[in-house]
Amino acid sequence: MKSPLLSLPGAVPAEGRDEGVAAHYGDLFREQRSLADGAGFVDLSHRGVVTVTGDDRLSWLHLLLTQHVSDLPAGQATEALILSANGHIEHALSLVDDGETVWAHVEPGTRGELIAYLESMKFFYRVEVADRTEEFAVVHLPAGSTADAPEGAVVRETAYGRDLFLPRGELESFAAAHGPAAGVLAYEALRVEGHRPRLGFETDHRTIPHEVGLIGTAVHLQKGCYRGQETVARVQNLGKPPRRLVFLHLDGSEVSLPGHGTPLRLAADGPEGRQLGFVTTAVRHHELGPIALALVKRNVPVDAPLIAGTTAAAQETVVEP
Repeated sequence: MKSPLLSLPGAVPAEGRDEGVAAHYGDLFREQRSLADGAGFVDLSHRGVVTVTGDDRLSWLHLLLTQHVSDLPAGQATEALILSANGHIEHALSLVDDGETVWAHVEPGTRGELIAYLESMKFFYRVEVADRTEEFAVVHLPAGSTADAPEGAVVRETAYGRDLFLPRGELESFAAAHGPAAGVLAYEALRVEGHRPRLGFETDHRTIPHEVGLIGTAVHLQKGCYRGQETVARVQNLGKPPRRLVFLHLDGSEVSLPGHGTPLRLAADGPEGRQLGFVTTAVRHHELGPIALALVKRNVPVDAPLIAGTTAAAQETVVEP
């Protein structure tokens, strides 16, 4: 869905998964600094919005999700996953319950499959699942923002900011009252700095939650059964995940950033060495310079210098080996 905020001065459209909103509005680093200072907002109206209503909504979702939500207090934000039978991540949901409805925003392009799965699991439960993407848009206010949410907006408050579910017709008036606007590249830079994994970027078809640091944040270890729980419990209690998420400081002298999937190798082995992982998201940060998240094999030494393609990379541990 194309955002009306692409008509704002300086807006440059994003590409790929984030198509439909602005990558930036002409000054990437200024936009990052504004967000870091708690000013402005980010248009995330390309994300899917799904709601669940009905008396059984929390107890029903509790059976399907990796998160403990049966007693989720109204207004408390949480993250949750849906796993395959083998424990691989299939969906990631950013949730809040307003006392009557569970609101979730999800990655662009994923809501169709998510809704189809939820509909297939309704059985006799008193729940209704709805795609609200055409009616509501997600807008992000950064941590420290003193902006007031519009009256009636559903708010998801987290440590890194507030996500608002706004009627789409209010996007332009919201932007006029709460600018300056920041693009998704600025939002992504702060996400990478915060080591926050994103579905489809830090995950692939075989990612399990332990690899990307989602145990405890999106996966509750003391709740009842859900699809994929056996894998989660087995890795947690008996083993280690095959890969781990790392944070990379990239060589700032390079003109271009390594793209998603760029192979990672030991620097000592050179560009022809054995591949040990790959870059998931690389960004330019207003203070740290070029940085990235990446997945590497668990046994890669934590202090080993790496190369991403031909770009030197120093790693910091996100998930312990």
